[in-house]
Amino acid sequence: MQSSDQTKSVGFIGLGKMGLPMAENLARSPDWTVLVHDQNPAAVGKLAGNMGWGVTLSPAGSLAGFADCAAVITMLPDSSITNAILLGGEAGPGLIDILPAGTTVLDMGSSDPAETRRVAGLLGARGITLIDTPVSGSVVKALSGELTIMVGAGGAASAFVDAILRWMGKIIIDTGPVGSAHAMKTLNNYVYSAGLLAVSEALLICRQMGLDEAAFAEVLDVSSGRNFTTDTKLRQFILPRSYNGGFAFRLMRKDLQTVERLRAANAVIAPQMSLCAALAVEAEKHLSPAADATEFYRFLEENQELISGKTS
Repeated sequence: MQSSDQTKSVGFIGLGKMGLPMAENLARSPDWTVLVHDQNPAAVGKLAGNMGWGVTLSPAGSLAGFADCAAVITMLPDSSITNAILLGGEAGPGLIDILPAGTTVLDMGSSDPAETRRVAGLLGARGITLIDTPVSGSVVKALSGELTIMVGAGGAASAFVDAILRWMGKIIIDTGPVGSAHAMKTLNNYVYSAGLLAVSEALLICRQMGLDEAAFAEVLDVSSGRNFTTDTKLRQFILPRSYNGGFAFRLMRKDLQTVERLRAANAVIAPQMSLCAALAVEAEKHLSPAADATEFYRFLEENQELISGKTS
């Protein structure tokens, strides 16, 4: 069992664009200290200028440094990376062999819900609780601590977990049992991706017709076609062709493949979902590894003949 002192330590693994500001917000609480870790030392180094560095915020040189934490957060790109941290592998032991019984792990990344349920069972056999707590919102929301956080704990999240989440999120939604939050997050990301694809296709036709693109964006803003892309991506990143919306295309493609597996596992026929996922897989072959999700439009614009052959 953990001592009362250990309840004042929270671990955070994964200091990407979203994870870094989330960890900083978490360290603003006077109720615990935050230990951070990332496989990229430069990511950890970015926190050295934080006013709490060395006081409420400090580095963990390895996973073993989390042994005394009451809770550990992972904010990682996918299940394969998350599972390597949780279960271990060639790089060494995972948290399953390091954390004592009674510890809670919060998976805040966009993991595969089937893997989340499987790993929750393995951790649970060691007395470690896994809760899926994926987030929705931009880097701006991560910076301000106003993310939406989905919680797959079957209503059993402790007051301690709730307190942790409320330093990073403004809206907390109980989605049901373990795995449900990751399922809803991936379904949400599909709906976003489908909206991005629809806006991109409509804009391409608009441009081909020589119509006023700014006027079209205004029409979408106040009409039934309004969606997240029209609100936050079209004017800001697609029309000016800056394509830096803050969400990596490779992650969107990963989410679409995850939701396709979810669809297949539940024997649902969803033609638009399957087409969107297939187009994303094809687009990734033609975009740079660092491409932003908004470059879905650029792929459509530059590969009309290729797409015609794929969809005919």
